[in-house]
Amino acid sequence: MSRKMLLTLIVLMALVLSGLILIQTNLIKTASDIREEQFNQMVKGALKRVVDQMELHEQRVARESARLGRLPGTNNPQRNLSVFPRQRASQLSGSFQFRYSDGNFFGNFQEEFQVIITDSISAQQPDHLLKPPNDASSFDQLHEFNMDLERRREQWLKDTHWLNYKILLEGRPLEERIDSAYLAESIRTVFQESGIEPEYRYAVRSSNQGTDKFITGSQGYNPSKTKEYYSLLFPYDFDGQQPNYLYVYFPKRSGYILRATGFTIIPTVILTGLLIAIFAYTIMVIFRQKKLSMIKNDFINNMTHELKTPISTISLASQMLEDGSITNTPKTIEHISRVINQESKRLSFQVEKVLQMAVFNEGRLKLKFKEFDVNNTLQNVLNNFELRVKSKNGVLHSDLKAEDTIIKGDEIHITNVIFNLLDNAMKYSNGEPEITVGTENKNDNIIISVKDNGIGISKEHQAQIFDRFYRVPTGNVHNVKGFGLGLSYVKKIVDLHNGKIKVDSAVNKGTKFSILLPKLKK
Repeated sequence: MSRKMLLTLIVLMALVLSGLILIQTNLIKTASDIREEQFNQMVKGALKRVVDQMELHEQRVARESARLGRLPGTNNPQRNLSVFPRQRASQLSGSFQFRYSDGNFFGNFQEEFQVIITDSISAQQPDHLLKPPNDASSFDQLHEFNMDLERRREQWLKDTHWLNYKILLEGRPLEERIDSAYLAESIRTVFQESGIEPEYRYAVRSSNQGTDKFITGSQGYNPSKTKEYYSLLFPYDFDGQQPNYLYVYFPKRSGYILRATGFTIIPTVILTGLLIAIFAYTIMVIFRQKKLSMIKNDFINNMTHELKTPISTISLASQMLEDGSITNTPKTIEHISRVINQESKRLSFQVEKVLQMAVFNEGRLKLKFKEFDVNNTLQNVLNNFELRVKSKNGVLHSDLKAEDTIIKGDEIHITNVIFNLLDNAMKYSNGEPEITVGTENKNDNIIISVKDNGIGISKEHQAQIFDRFYRVPTGNVHNVKGFGLGLSYVKKIVDLHNGKIKVDSAVNKGTKFSILLPKLKK
């Protein structure tokens, strides 16, 4: 994939993703607005119900007070209300009395009498005519009459004189009209029935005399910047509506609305987050594949060079043996045979490296763990490698200071790890190689270090040197032999031994690899 095509694909994916995020954000906002409007309507409806209940409660209390002969909130009658005139007859012996507001109204049933319900303007015809009671049934009739009289009195109060009484009630101060306990219970009940769950604060305030006066409500009522809901109290007063309001606010209103829309928001946020993560991962994979493609091409070039060199050498040696112009003396044949043998081993070693990494990738490598002495193993490696260093006029130093050197691991693979590090130190040496191999104990670990005076590794490449096929660029990919598999192999072996490897390097100042392996626990 070309760079231009890759950038075009990334831009298109970014635009599509941005559009989806904007749409999802708008949907979330719309859902939140709808939920907020629903909540507002619920609260307004609930406050309307509370106000209506307060009005009905005042009427019930007023009726009960009227029945007891006093005004709500006082025991001193303020007004005489005439209910009906007394009538007397001379044929029935008996009496009754009832009480309303501030007066006693009664009649003595000594003779036959009539009871007439009248208004203040005109009288009606008699509704009932009772005879003197001379047996038990007559007294039952009198009781029935008394009950009917009570019903008529109540109806008359409602239809005729209730208006005057209600006007009298409405003239009282708001403090006397509000039953604080009933108001608190009414708000709690109505909110619960309406499904309004958040914690709330309420207050009754009056602006009758030009100033905002707190009448009753929750302690510490302070809405601050929180949205306030309100409803007019006693809206049906005959004297007209007064600036008396019931206020409510919810300290955690925003959080409640957010939680209420959470069933919409949470899945949307999760899906959007997954979409962003997939997009980022896709971009990362694309760049990684492009990088691997470049590394693969370098690997193929290096592999071709590494494999063709021994093949060409073997082919040339074979031609020399076949060429009759060359004297096939025993010494010549021995030399050619030795070259063929060395190049065959070299070719076999390179092929083995590639196969070894394939085994690693498939997870089929099995290590043979046993106890061994790290210092002894390193000393054997140094003895074998010293000749190669001296062939380039280099120096190989030994600094095996560790005292507790027994570990449990695969000795063959640990040996190969050290050989790989020494081989890199030789290949990347700057002039005559100077290599130091050392050991030391630190806590419960043993540290193996390989230090050289080579060309060094820049910071930008140090994090990638343990990747498969990766080779630090040196201008010409063929000037240093290898497939870029050595350090990848080293890292995997160290990891399989529960160890760690780190690199400390600077350009033109050499490199130091440190391997930390756990000691054998006694």
